[in-house]
Amino acid sequence: MKNIAITIFILLVVAIMVLYFVSFQVREIESALVTTFGKPTRQITEPGWRFKWPAPIERVYKFDSRMRVFEADLGETTTRGAVPIIVNTYVVWKIAEPLVFFNAVGTIKEAENKLLSQLSDTQNKVIGMHDFAEFVNSDPAKIKFEDIQNEMLADLQKSVRADYGIEIKTLGIKQLKISEDVSKDVFARMQAERNRKTEATIAEGNAEAVRIRTDADSKKTELLAAAEARAKAIRAEGDAEAAKYYKLLEEDPEFAIFLRNIEALKKYLENRSTIVFSADTEPFKLLKEIPDITPKK
Repeated sequence: MKNIAITIFILLVVAIMVLYFVSFQVREIESALVTTFGKPTRQITEPGWRFKWPAPIERVYKFDSRMRVFEADLGETTTRGAVPIIVNTYVVWKIAEPLVFFNAVGTIKEAENKLLSQLSDTQNKVIGMHDFAEFVNSDPAKIKFEDIQNEMLADLQKSVRADYGIEIKTLGIKQLKISEDVSKDVFARMQAERNRKTEATIAEGNAEAVRIRTDADSKKTELLAAAEARAKAIRAEGDAEAAKYYKLLEEDPEFAIFLRNIEALKKYLENRSTIVFSADTEPFKLLKEIPDITPKK
């Protein structure tokens, strides 16, 4: 029994060793490249168990296919208006094509060196097509930061996928700096722009105020003219009416005195006042008797 157990154990060890030499496993986070006599023959991007010829016939190279973050150093570049700025850009990338990656770069370190060079070229090219005002501006609507990042991403993706087998998922500008001299110029321009907008707003307000005052003065003149015309018409009517009565009163003074007494009596009585006078007092004697007045013809 002891000899059988030893035999089985030996066979298991041999089977495991044989399996180890003729097969390999690709995990979820890996991709693999198989070479035959040193020449790449198969690339594997799906996880699973695979078979191969034992070395040195076939060799397996595994690559970590997880996302990686690469951050470039601060670098100076210029905008379209030749304004120098300092940017710090990062990318999120992974190995997408093991065969191309193996032939072009081979290692992660070399891949990052290639990325740094490509990123610098893309950065200079894309930023050089945009004005400084699209990076820093007092008006948020004029800032094109996201559009610039998308342009850089599209430009970088075209080159590194085909040349290095690298897929770029995300690109972003982490930091943007400007020199002290440029900062002073920028703030001076921003202040001048704000002053210009302030002056334009004040000028617009003054123009509107002048328009309102002019309109008010015009309406005032029209209303005063209309009121004056109406007053003249009323005065003319009153003068005409008065002239008619003046003529009548000049012809009959006794009747005029009677009318005057009637008006005075109306004013006294309309206030419901209690007044003690003699019955013969003018004009109260009208309450006792109506004078016999015959209008003159």
